Amino acid sequence: MKDKYDSASEMVVEKHRESRGWVETLRPKYTFFKPPTETDLVYYENSPNFCEPNQETGSFGTRDRTCNLTSHGIDGCELLCCGRGHNTRTEKRKEKCHCVFHWCCYVNCQECMRVYDVHTCK
Repeated sequence: MKDKYDSASEMVVEKHRESRGWVETLRPKYTFFKPPTETDLVYYENSPNFCEPNQETGSFGTRDRTCNLTSHGIDGCELLCCGRGHNTRTEKRKEKCHCVFHWCCYVNCQECMRVYDVHTCK
């Protein structure tokens, strides 16, 4: 599906009059590319820019969004931060650790402080 999305064909809407009234058809915007097949994805409007805030679309942008430094997917800092880079801060969190199950039937845990690097989009 991602390959189809990446190779989607841009179309234009043409209106023309026929005996039954006005008819809208899609045709490829660029004739030097091969026309799309029935199984290809096509579009006639560009997607909004979700990198920046946009009240019209309800997008808050990606500034201050938490990103994954090691991911090459959509949650990765490189893609999610739209090329603006990211900030890194250290966070300490209390977590349950060294848990022991006692028969029967409870668990005792210690509380440990763990340090995490948190990455957010600039």
